[in-house]
Amino acid sequence: MSKILFVTSEAHPLIKTGGLADVSGSLPAALKSLNHAVRLILPAYPQAKEKAGPLKCIATIRLPGSQEEIKILEGRLPGSRVFVWLVDYPPAFAREGNPYLGPDGHDWPDNPERFALFCRIVNEIAMGRVGLNWRPDIVHCSDWQTGLVPALLSLEAERPATVFTIHNLAYQGMFPAEVFFRLGLPPQLWHFEGLEFHNHLSFIKGGLAYADKLTTVSPTYAREIQSAEFGYGLDGLLRHRAADLHGILNGIDLDEWNPATDPHIEWHYNAKRFSAKQHNKGVLQAEFGLPESGDLLLGSVGRLVEQKGVDLILDIIDQLAELPVQLALLGSGEAHFEAALQDAAARHADKFSVKLGYSERLAHRVEAGADAFLMPSRFEPCGLNQLYSLRYGTPPIVHAVGGLADTVVDATAEAIKQKTATGFCFYYASGDALLRTIGHALALYAQTPKWRSVARTGMAQVFDWRSSARKYLALYKETVKRP
Repeated sequence: MSKILFVTSEAHPLIKTGGLADVSGSLPAALKSLNHAVRLILPAYPQAKEKAGPLKCIATIRLPGSQEEIKILEGRLPGSRVFVWLVDYPPAFAREGNPYLGPDGHDWPDNPERFALFCRIVNEIAMGRVGLNWRPDIVHCSDWQTGLVPALLSLEAERPATVFTIHNLAYQGMFPAEVFFRLGLPPQLWHFEGLEFHNHLSFIKGGLAYADKLTTVSPTYAREIQSAEFGYGLDGLLRHRAADLHGILNGIDLDEWNPATDPHIEWHYNAKRFSAKQHNKGVLQAEFGLPESGDLLLGSVGRLVEQKGVDLILDIIDQLAELPVQLALLGSGEAHFEAALQDAAARHADKFSVKLGYSERLAHRVEAGADAFLMPSRFEPCGLNQLYSLRYGTPPIVHAVGGLADTVVDATAEAIKQKTATGFCFYYASGDALLRTIGHALALYAQTPKWRSVARTGMAQVFDWRSSARKYLALYKETVKRP
C-alpha cells in the first residue's frame, strides 16, 4: 500500500474552475478504492471549508513572515473515503469566488505569495515536520500553483518521490524576477535549469525541472508539448525530460455521468433504449428557447476563450444558420467572446441560443439533449466533455489534437463499416475545416441507422478513473524505486 499526498489548488466538489478540479476530485478517490492511503491537500477556501466539513484542526504551523498560525484542517472529500487536508490561512485564502481571480476578473496580485506559502506548508507536511505521524511515499502535484513543491523537496534529504502533472501548459505561473527574491526562496533554485525562465520566476518549472516523473493528461498532448507549437517556450526542457514524461488519459465518473440514472435529465436512456434520448432534445430546445425542430442540434459547454476555438464557431455562425442545424451553447469567459455570441444569438434566434455562466445541471442536460457535441479546441490537453458526450451517445465534433485525438475516432466510411467510429474530426484549426466537418455530421445524421451506430459505439467506450489510477500506481511504483 502506497501513501500518496495529492496536492492541488482545486478539487470538485469542494471548488472548481476547470478540468483540474474534476481530476483532483476523482483520481484520489479511485486510488483510495484500490486500497492506497491518500490525503488530498488544498488551500482552505471558504467554499472548500463549507463542503468538506465537519472539520477538525489536526496541526498548526508558523512560517517565517506569516501573520498568524497556519492550521491544517481535516475533513472528507464528499462522496468518498478520502481525507482532505485544508491549509487554513485566512490572509491568503479566505476569499469568496474564484480561487485565482479577484472580483474584477484579474489575478489576485498576491498570488505568488499565496501559492508559495501553500507549497511551503506542503513541503513541511511531506517531510513529516508538523506532527501528523504520517509521511507520504509519493507527493503528486498538479499545475503551476503547486510547482514549487518538487523544487523545495529537491533540497531535502530522505525526501518522498515526486510526480508533477501538467494539465495545461499555457498557464505557467510567471512572475518578475524580483518576486523570487521577495518570496525568500532558496537561492540555489535561481538558475536557468531551475526556477528562472527568461529572467522571470516560473512556478511551473519547479515541477518540470525537479519532479522525479512528469505526466500529462493524454499521450498525444505529451508529444505535442515537446514541440515549439504547443510547448510555450518549455519544449526544450520537456524534450530533455522526455524519458520521464508520460501521457495518462483522464477518466470520468461513470456514476455521475450515466444517462441511464442521471438525476439532472428528464428522460433516462441507454444504448438499447436510445430512442428515449430524443425526448431530452425537445426539453433542451425549450430550455434554450429554440423552436422544436428535427434539425441537427449541436451542444457546447465550456470556457469562452481562444483555446476552446470559440473564434472558429463565430467565424462560421452565419453560414451555420443557413443549414438545418441548431446550436445550444453554455459557457462563460472573455467578455468580447460573450458579447459576440450574444450578438449572434440575437441575429439567429431560431437557430442559436447562448446561456452565459455555468450550471452543472444544465451541462448534463446539454450532453443528453444535443444530437452532437461541438468541441473545436485549438489545443486540448485531455478534454472531458468529449468523454461525457461519448457516454451520452452524443457524437463529438472535435479538432483532432491532444486528448481529443486519443479518444474520438473519425466517422470515415471505413470506420463506420468496422463499427469503430465515435465522432467527427477535423485536422486544421480553421472555420472552413469546422464547417466541412459539421457538414459531414449533418450528412450522416440524415442516415439514422448509421448515426445511431456511431452514437452507440461511443457509448460502449469506457474511460473510467480506476483504469487511469492503475496507470498512475504503476508510475508511482517506478518512481519510488528511483536511485
